[in-house]
Amino acid sequence: VCGNLCRRELGFVRRRRSEAPHVEFPAVLVDTSTGRVESEFHAYVQPQEHPVLSEFCTELTGITQSQVEAGVPLPICLARFGRWVQSLQRERGVVFVKDGRVADLTGHPCAFVTWSDWDLGVCLLYECKRKQICKPEALNSWIDLRATYKVNHFGLVT
Repeated sequence: VCGNLCRRELGFVRRRRSEAPHVEFPAVLVDTSTGRVESEFHAYVQPQEHPVLSEFCTELTGITQSQVEAGVPLPICLARFGRWVQSLQRERGVVFVKDGRVADLTGHPCAFVTWSDWDLGVCLLYECKRKQICKPEALNSWIDLRATYKVNHFGLVT
């Protein structure tokens, strides 16, 4: 059981699987014992390859063209996100689970929670590879809530 969870829900423009750029990058740190939000990170991301949002994307996400135009390119967003994660590690003792293990047993274990592997395991991974951007190591630690739900409620293994 994790003491802290970072929830992420990425906004992205739906295109071909390998070309879905992120347009929003939010995360929150939640104390699982109290349910309290401890810290937040949020950034709109300027899509570089397809800078104009489709009407479908705006209707689906509520994200407007002016919001992404005021955003930052993905490399800057990830650098800021990395600094936010480092501040959580330094100030709150957050330790991200890797391969189901926590290296520092004195810290507070933490993992990102997503609905499927799409956000971190597919979309962000492909975008970082395509753009030759280094993905923060902490983003390799997540819990797929959809898979967990299927196992716990239906006995299905994905």
